[in-house]
Amino acid sequence: MAIITLARQVAAHGDEVAAELAEKLGYRFFTRKEIENRLLELGFPESKLPKYDERKPGFFASMTKDRDAYQNLSQYAMLEAASKQNIIIIGRGAFAFFQKVPNNVSVRLVADEKTRIERLMTEFNFTEKQARQRIQESDTNRDGFHKNFYNIDVDDSTNFQMVLNTGLTNVSTCADIIAHFTKTYITEQMETDGNKYIEEMLKAQTVVNKLIFECKTHIDFMHATIQDGTVVLYGITDSPATIEQALTIIRKELPDYKAESAVTLVHNVSTFDTKHF
Repeated sequence: MAIITLARQVAAHGDEVAAELAEKLGYRFFTRKEIENRLLELGFPESKLPKYDERKPGFFASMTKDRDAYQNLSQYAMLEAASKQNIIIIGRGAFAFFQKVPNNVSVRLVADEKTRIERLMTEFNFTEKQARQRIQESDTNRDGFHKNFYNIDVDDSTNFQMVLNTGLTNVSTCADIIAHFTKTYITEQMETDGNKYIEEMLKAQTVVNKLIFECKTHIDFMHATIQDGTVVLYGITDSPATIEQALTIIRKELPDYKAESAVTLVHNVSTFDTKHF
C-alpha cells in the first residue's frame, strides 16, 4: 500500500516504532543492518561505510568517487526494497529520496533532550556527559548527511507529513497513529501512481549504476530521472563525447525511452580521489 520513511533523532525510539509499525501493518521493516548488508553485497567497501553512513563526509571524502558510489548504491538498495511494496525504511535520507513518490508516508520521530539523555544512559550505561556528547555528535552528523547528500534540512518539519514526539507518546501509540494515517491517507490511485514512479526510479538508477560501475563513465555526481517517457541524465563532465557515449548506453539499455542530457559541461573537471571506487 505505501512506502513509510522514518527519520529519527538518536534515542527517539526509531527502530522500536518501525518494528511495531511493521507488525501492525504487516509491512517489511528494512533495517539499518539490512541496508548495510545490501551495500556490501553491491560492492561498497566495508571499511569506507563509516565515512558516509548517515554522517557528513569530510572535505576530501565529499569530493571522491566513493561518495557518489555510496549514494547511488544506497539509493538502489532502497529502490529495490520499495519496488516490493509495503515497506518501512528508516534513515539514510529515505524521506528526502522518496519525497515525490505519491504513496510515500514520511514521519520524523523526535524526543526532548532530557528523555534522550536518560535513554542513552540506561541503554549504554553512559554518564550524562557521554550521553550529551553522543546526542550532539549524532545530531550534527545527521544534519550534515542530509544537507550534503540531499540539500535538505532534516530539522524542518515541513519536509514531513507528521512529526511525533516519543518523549510524550509511547512506541505503541506512535505506531498506531502512523498506521491509521497510512490506511486512511493512501488511496488506490496514489498506490498505483507510486508503484509506477518507483519502477521508473529503479530503471533510472539501474542504468546510472551501469554507467558508473561497469562502463566507468567519467561524469561526476551522476544521477538520472525519467520524465514523460524520457530519461534525463544529470552530472558534471568536461567531455561532450562522454555525454554522447552515456546517452548511447542509456538508449541501448532502455530502448522504450528517449534519452536527453542535462549534464553540465565544464572545463578542467577534477576529482580529488586517486583511488576510484
